[in-house]
Amino acid sequence: MGTKEITLQALNSQDFIKAQIKAIRDAVGDDVAINALSGGVDSSVVTMLGHRALGSKLKTYFVENGLMREGEPERVVKIFRDLGVPVEIVDAKAKFFAALKGVIDPEEKREKGITQVFYKDVFAKLVKQSGAKVLLQGTIFTDIEETAAGIKRQHNVFEQIGIDPQKAFGYKVLEPLIELRKPAVREVAKALGLPAEIYARPPFPGPALCARVINEVTPEKIALVRKATAIVEEELRDVKAFQCLAILHDDMVTGIRAGKREFGRQIEVRCWDSTDAVKATPTDVPFAKLRRMADRITSEVPGVVSVTYNIGCKPPSCIEAV
Repeated sequence: MGTKEITLQALNSQDFIKAQIKAIRDAVGDDVAINALSGGVDSSVVTMLGHRALGSKLKTYFVENGLMREGEPERVVKIFRDLGVPVEIVDAKAKFFAALKGVIDPEEKREKGITQVFYKDVFAKLVKQSGAKVLLQGTIFTDIEETAAGIKRQHNVFEQIGIDPQKAFGYKVLEPLIELRKPAVREVAKALGLPAEIYARPPFPGPALCARVINEVTPEKIALVRKATAIVEEELRDVKAFQCLAILHDDMVTGIRAGKREFGRQIEVRCWDSTDAVKATPTDVPFAKLRRMADRITSEVPGVVSVTYNIGCKPPSCIEAV
């Protein structure tokens, strides 16, 4: 892996911002660039760097893939419009669910269901329409580290594993954050003036809720895990954790509701203490809080009869399930 990390201790945020703005300007020149904003800290920082570097020559899109959290597109777009950054929502739900139909292997989900649709279909068309030559994206050091190690293929890693985006998709990919891990990205976000709801936001996977459904992804399953995610994030909001999430398992289990047998679904809750996502330990969440969260999930998420809490560490576990 040829990329060298800029550690949090070595980072000078203002110098980094100046260097990246210049690098973006030099790479794009007189052309137009595009980028995808998801609302996560990585894509948000790239959006602001691109906006400062290029102004109206940057076209920013929020790709509505049907896999995001409740109300995410509208909320994120409003935040950035208030910051003076215009964002266009692209409805691509049907494309993503069609590509994910029948796919159960985790790596196949990331490659066929997310990467190919996002880069080869949705963004290839946006590039053609806009005349852009460059895509800005928020790949960070941990993404390439995990991909290079064979832990899991991150959807946004290409050149580091021998894929030339220009040949594969028809445009160049620029990665301003490739030397940083998440804590350093948060510092840059603060220095850029992004609000706390962005720079302090817990990580959310690029494949979105697709990474939190075991086996085949369907609109119905996404709706269930989306509701469970909202409950988990609400209930654990005051817990100082690196990340918390809900996972929908594929196996069904026997439960009881209204005195009758109900063969229902299982939600697994994970909550992690970590600094860089390389290593993580389960957060010591008070049992009463776990019970209250489980009661809400089993009563508010249709068909869920079982809630578990993951107590494995990373490694050997991973933060996400898929």
